[in-house]
Amino acid sequence: FGDKINFLGVRIDSGDMAYMSKKVRQQLDDAGFTEAKIYASSDLDEKTVLNLKMQGAKIDVWGIGTRLITAYDQPALGCVYKLVAIEDENGEMVPTVKISNNAEKVSTPGKKQVWRITRKSDGKSEGDYIALWHERPDELEELYMFHPVYTYINKTVTDFDARPILQSIFEQGKLVYTLPSLKEIKAYKDERVEALWDEYKRILNPEQYPVDLSTETYQQKLASIEAIRAEVKEKSSRLG
Repeated sequence: FGDKINFLGVRIDSGDMAYMSKKVRQQLDDAGFTEAKIYASSDLDEKTVLNLKMQGAKIDVWGIGTRLITAYDQPALGCVYKLVAIEDENGEMVPTVKISNNAEKVSTPGKKQVWRITRKSDGKSEGDYIALWHERPDELEELYMFHPVYTYINKTVTDFDARPILQSIFEQGKLVYTLPSLKEIKAYKDERVEALWDEYKRILNPEQYPVDLSTETYQQKLASIEAIRAEVKEKSSRLG
């Protein structure tokens, strides 16, 4: 009946999907339904899909719902606002820093901009670059980038584009940002994902995407830490 029935495919939603999909594919092909698709569902996520593909599963369409719309592996987003500057009596912004025994929790003082650095040759991303507000990496011919904690991880890039990515959404309680359409959001997402190297996008053991500091930002951070240490030492000596 292969030439008489408009047979779209088979859905598998339980059991050993890798084994069953191979058997179903063979039966469909033997029956003349070579164009029929095999659909799979049942709490699938990217890890399960990858595992099934590694087993050679003959699945054409993946039905992913529960794990996609419920933020299954990250049900809460932990966010912390940290003070980076205080306006003094003269209206000047004075950098502030939070000290911690954990190096990754020490805040980076000062008002900053984040720049996305991409290669001009192919648009691939070199990483993000955190700089003080007045710095202009887009006007430089070469850029020295280094890890904010492990400073021995560094590189110098040339022939690059630098694009600021922090934008004002509200000012004085008023919306000052033009909201993009869903189509524009998707196009932007596709463009940004394409700019990433495959090493950052792999599911198993992905490479860490670099978010680096400018030299001036790093030096200001060290100076702020040293200033606090000196102040604490002075107060301690006065207390005896």
